[in-house]
Amino acid sequence: MKINSIALWLPILFVLTTSNPSYAIFKPDFSRKIGSSVIENMPILVIMKDQADLTGAEKFTTKLEKGQYVYDKLRKKALTNQTDLVGVLQKKGFKFQRFYIMNMVSVDGATAELIQEIAARPDVAKIIGNPTVHVFLSPPAQLELFRFDDPNAAAGENIMSTGAHKVWSDLKVRGEGIVVAGQDTGVDWNHPALHKQYRGISATGSVDHSYSWHDAIHQAITSTTNPCGYNISAPCDDDRHGTHTMGTMIGNDGATNKIGMAPAAQWIACRNMDAGTGRPTTYIECFEFFLAPYPQGGNALTDGQPAQSPHVINNSWGCPPSEGCEGDEILPVLQNMKKAGILVVASAGNDGPTCSTIQDQPADHSEVTFSVGALNHRNGEIAFFSSRGPSRFDGGIGPDVSAPGVEVRSCVPGGGYEQAQWSGTSMAGPHVVGLIALLWSAKPDLVGQIEKTASIVRLTSDPKKTAESCGGLSGNNIPNNTYGYGSINAFRAVSSVQMPFNF
Repeated sequence: MKINSIALWLPILFVLTTSNPSYAIFKPDFSRKIGSSVIENMPILVIMKDQADLTGAEKFTTKLEKGQYVYDKLRKKALTNQTDLVGVLQKKGFKFQRFYIMNMVSVDGATAELIQEIAARPDVAKIIGNPTVHVFLSPPAQLELFRFDDPNAAAGENIMSTGAHKVWSDLKVRGEGIVVAGQDTGVDWNHPALHKQYRGISATGSVDHSYSWHDAIHQAITSTTNPCGYNISAPCDDDRHGTHTMGTMIGNDGATNKIGMAPAAQWIACRNMDAGTGRPTTYIECFEFFLAPYPQGGNALTDGQPAQSPHVINNSWGCPPSEGCEGDEILPVLQNMKKAGILVVASAGNDGPTCSTIQDQPADHSEVTFSVGALNHRNGEIAFFSSRGPSRFDGGIGPDVSAPGVEVRSCVPGGGYEQAQWSGTSMAGPHVVGLIALLWSAKPDLVGQIEKTASIVRLTSDPKKTAESCGGLSGNNIPNNTYGYGSINAFRAVSSVQMPFNF
């Protein structure tokens, strides 16, 4: 996984050891089905040819109806269509995992013979890699951040620059009734700024993590020892990033630290990486949990509850080719989330300042994600590192909008707050998630209306022009491939749905 935060930018070395690359061992007849990241005796993803037809989801008006319809159709297809392949894998003794959000099966340690056999099957569309990526961390001293425990702090500069504080005071909206989600490095659920907003805590104070927390890291991916362990039953953050991003969405300690855009919203989470490194399966497993959360120890295919799904998901990460994301592996997942009425926000990436650097999934799928660039809220200028459009995958204009992403103060594990090096589009995306929570709290009729909501956020942003021209699109155009439609304006956006004449 490439985390979209230069605060946690670490030198990494990808080590994939094998003596026989897969493309050299397969018959030419089947090579078109085998992705370039497939290597024998390594994890693979088998994508089935017959995918669920979700035509009809658009006729439903509520998010719950959309979600239930999508879940039922997807799991029915997976339960019936995967049966024969699953039988083969069981007979041969291979470890596998079934997925429904996209009709596919992951297989561990697939041999060259098995991959060739699977590729020959008429019910299989493609085989892609799900590689192990080893990460070598910098010494801890290089990651030490400035401590910023200011007892007099209130709403941060970044929050105030969006006008969110005026939404709270003037429009009386703080995100009530909305559930946000983050798939990231985990969350410190006991942090004072996050604890009371965690959905796993009832009004009486009892705790039940089912439906509110999922760990997609079942075993080690990196070569390091994870401080949280694996397959954990309660939220834990193994790399600080997830706690920081969640704080920007909803953080508020009830006193002087108002660090989140929508402090009255609730949150749920899924850990999708092992100390900063993930795989396509860990990302997809988290999306699957969010589409229809299921109890701990439950079965995603049979025990999912769409009524427990979040409204909007933050994704401050990117899956590069080195992790097996060759192009459109996650696209069907994102399309299905949209059809279920769940809005997916993605950080644009930190590969700027050159053009066409929105290049990793999920941000590069411009039609089904809402991508966010980073700007300096003090001067309104785009951050040099913020990825520019157009999308390298589909050529779409990006980012959609820009939000504060330079020296953003938020919470970190252990009860503290930090600012200095926390810069990146990772920090920008959560501002938009919080804005969506404010919008949908103010106007519940918008819940699940993805395109309409996205249009409101775009068109109420403060337009930003630039001398940069990317993809043949002038920087004087609105939108452009540097700022998108501009800098988000929470007060204008929420005002527009409470008092339409302002829009």
